Amino acid sequence: MGSSVEQIKERLGIADVVGSYVKLEKAGSNYKARCPFHNEKTPSFFVSPARGSYFCFGCNAKGDIFSFVEQFEGLDFVGSLKVLAQRAGVELVRENPKAKNEKDRLYRALDVATDFFEKTLTTDTEAKEYLEKRGVKPVTIKEWRLGFAPDSWSGLYEEMVKQGFTALEMQAVGLVKKSDKSGGGFYDFFRGRIMFPIFDSSERVIGFSGRILPRLDDGKTGKYVNSPETALFNKSRVLYGLHKAKFDIRKRDYSIMVEGQMDLIMSHQAGFTNTVAVSGTALSADTMSDDTVTNLGLLTRLSKNIILSFDSDEAGFKASARNAKTALSLGMDVKVAKMPAGDDPADIILRSPTEWADIIKHSKHVIDFSLETLLEKKLEPRKLGREVVTLILPYIQSLQSAVDQSHFITKIASGAGIKEDALWAEFKKISTTNTTQSVNISNTVPVQTGSFSRRSIIEKKLLGIIFWQEGKEKPTIDILKIRESFSHVVGAEALLVLVESFKATKNDLIFQAELSYEQASNLQHEITELLINLEMETIDQQLEEVMRRVYGQKAQGSKEDIELIQKLSTQKEKLRTRRHGLDNSSF
Repeated sequence: MGSSVEQIKERLGIADVVGSYVKLEKAGSNYKARCPFHNEKTPSFFVSPARGSYFCFGCNAKGDIFSFVEQFEGLDFVGSLKVLAQRAGVELVRENPKAKNEKDRLYRALDVATDFFEKTLTTDTEAKEYLEKRGVKPVTIKEWRLGFAPDSWSGLYEEMVKQGFTALEMQAVGLVKKSDKSGGGFYDFFRGRIMFPIFDSSERVIGFSGRILPRLDDGKTGKYVNSPETALFNKSRVLYGLHKAKFDIRKRDYSIMVEGQMDLIMSHQAGFTNTVAVSGTALSADTMSDDTVTNLGLLTRLSKNIILSFDSDEAGFKASARNAKTALSLGMDVKVAKMPAGDDPADIILRSPTEWADIIKHSKHVIDFSLETLLEKKLEPRKLGREVVTLILPYIQSLQSAVDQSHFITKIASGAGIKEDALWAEFKKISTTNTTQSVNISNTVPVQTGSFSRRSIIEKKLLGIIFWQEGKEKPTIDILKIRESFSHVVGAEALLVLVESFKATKNDLIFQAELSYEQASNLQHEITELLINLEMETIDQQLEEVMRRVYGQKAQGSKEDIELIQKLSTQKEKLRTRRHGLDNSSF
């Protein structure tokens, strides 16, 4: 295993690996980017080809190519090894299953089961005819390793016993169940079903979803049955098809989320290879765990833009609403594709891939889509108002930005003919249920916490430059003047507090400053721009505070509030003009 690691490191540079996931910018002999592991607008993530490592000064993420893939894709080391080995063209020798550890044997068991289902499909006419009728091509069947679980009690069990696996191992990955009868044995979990393997990011099978053949569907066992949660299959950590869609999501800068496996396979077959499906998984908003990354967390790292395209029935509408609120709470731009009544994506694509492309092209923001849908019903005013409160206001509550909330409140009030102050009053009544949401309406000053705020990052950059230059024999800037300008923006006392609070990480900040500005042609220009940005962030915070006060009470601002908004807006415009002048200057 160690030799494989060294071979991979020799063939793959860290800039190439990281650059395939995030957009890198040259920073002297290094590279910088917006960190994929926390939300930020100003780059604090650096890649050093010389060291073969990366480091984020915002969240302290660090490591080499293996740890990056592990952290980004939510894999273990073996999973990242497989991903990078495939990319580097390094062959990993498969060990004898009997010689491998327990977890590796479980992965192997699922792979053997997949082989069995694949082979069974080739001999079952009915299953092949079903897939052909749905428009699935042979090359697609092979690519996605589709199979068939025979309609027998122990076909898979018997085959895997021959392969040297125990009943307990099969049970541990959800392939068999133990009979409830006294002295009963084990029987196959999946029977008479088209089998869709579910993969992790390194293309290892971790579970299955099985679609029953129409002839066997008695309405009692469920059209689709998914693997139970196991040590390998955590429904909140995977999305069906993500292993194939991840790079195209990054390349196209948006994902398409569909409901079922067949929808996804047909979408990929039609060329929409940035599609994922929720079927067999559970969408989760927990994105910043130190130990794991959930499915939606990974999706946000690939792109903040998502199009939801679920079935047009009631269940599809509810799923769309639930997932939209989760995505909005993470700062994603969520659109909804309008589906023809009675159709799902697979049906549409089978009929006309061009129609599917047109539906995706004309998708609309979920709030705009929801309002249009309600208005089309031509409800009487009181009922329309109740529907707006019930269906649309929760979306607005999930938005991270108070400015965005204000925008949509105004838009909905105008479109639905509802008084804006009444809509704000209803909005305030909604209790916050999503613990990931950082925005709530109150009269308190909005504060961005931790090291992830844009303001904090700018402050750390300025402090890093000051610390760096103070340690040089011949500073290239007037340090005292920079301190005075910094103090003017944040206040003298606040600056002292900042300096004291970052003493423990002083060396890290100096390293960041060196990485970022050692090759700068005009350091003073960079500092001036940082100071302008910091002042604009301060004004934005003040503006947001006033807007919350205005809209959180009577939706009417006092004379003092209006004057303050005008004053702050003027200041911001002057700063924007000044920054524009810097951008157009020659240095």
